[in-house]
Amino acid sequence: MKEYLEKLPQEIKYLIVLARRVSKETKMPAYLVGGFPRDLILGAKDWDLDITVEGNGIKFAENLAKRLNSGLIRHERFGTATLILGHRLKVDIATTRKEIYPFNASLPVVSPGSLRGDLLRRDFTINAMAVSISKGADQALIDIFGGKEDLAAGKIRVLHDLSFKDDPTRILRAIRFQQRYNFKIEPKTFRFLKEAIKLDLLNKVNPHRLRDELVLMFKEENPLKQLKQLCVLGGLSFISNKLQPGKPTYDLFKSVDKEILWFRQNFPSHRQFDAWLVYFAALLRPLTLVQGNKISQRLGLSKEEEKKIVSCCKINQRFIRRLKNKQAKPEQIFALLKPLSYEAIILLRSISQDSTFKKHIADFLMIYKGMRLCISGDDLHSLGILPGPRYQKILNKVLVARLNGRVKNRQEELALVRKIVK
Repeated sequence: MKEYLEKLPQEIKYLIVLARRVSKETKMPAYLVGGFPRDLILGAKDWDLDITVEGNGIKFAENLAKRLNSGLIRHERFGTATLILGHRLKVDIATTRKEIYPFNASLPVVSPGSLRGDLLRRDFTINAMAVSISKGADQALIDIFGGKEDLAAGKIRVLHDLSFKDDPTRILRAIRFQQRYNFKIEPKTFRFLKEAIKLDLLNKVNPHRLRDELVLMFKEENPLKQLKQLCVLGGLSFISNKLQPGKPTYDLFKSVDKEILWFRQNFPSHRQFDAWLVYFAALLRPLTLVQGNKISQRLGLSKEEEKKIVSCCKINQRFIRRLKNKQAKPEQIFALLKPLSYEAIILLRSISQDSTFKKHIADFLMIYKGMRLCISGDDLHSLGILPGPRYQKILNKVLVARLNGRVKNRQEELALVRKIVK
């Protein structure tokens, strides 16, 4: 594996060198595991590090964090920790462990284990490889289950017959990796997957774990491919029996792709948004507001995410007709769009191809969204207006005038205030 490691960015190589030093000083053998060896072999540029330690993963992480002067999040229950580094780089450190599933779809009972046991608990052979980074080790690939061979053949293969029954979320992961890499699910593995779907095991999984897997699917480069394959293999009854996506949903996903690209190209300085949530809202679009909200709550979305979903679900035909009106004034456009999240605005633009409709949304983002008044409450106070609810009413009137182009600078805003007061 040395030739692969040599090609890594300098920052990653430095991290590995430091981890090797910590391994030597703490006398804890350490390994790069999971997705890192897989992507290293494939040449994918996803440099998040997963390090597994024979010993105490949290102590190892604390030692490494000190050397890097980084933050640290500990998960004492699982013997894991995450280093908080800049540049969106993530380092997860865990103690080697084994897992036992008391029954189908249950949470595992975790206990300390060997490296072999740690690799055996993973989902697929391509994710069950390791590279030793201990001092003195030759950095050879540890591939007990034939992961490198499956990578070369483009196969998704489970490690044992009960894999999908133990953890049905692996069904979603199998689809995600299959579509990401254009791999095939190996025949025996495919049979196990279909058996788990037939037993309706996804409906027995903790909904929060389903949410995490769905978020990852919709964060993939092509969420539509993920959705289509999910529908082909098992459907979406584990989310809701009322979700039966067809051509309208698929077309909406394609439109969302274009609008996300449009937004990022035209408004790079605007705040970031959750692209996965736009796709999720597009999936829920055929449902009622109550149904969509119920799903959001069951899956354990955050309050902020719930608000954004509700914002998306409130987009109805009357709302769309008002935005299509060529005679709509800037103040009306502003009033319609200001309460919406960026996610809802992108979904909104994805719904219709009407040129006036799209222009109104573009104008809002380009002109109205960043519009600020020159005056403030201090100016109203200096004009002798007593503080109170009246302030907001006056400032709103000035904002409407500015949106419609009737006032353009501080002097004109103040003149309008004097007129309103009189």
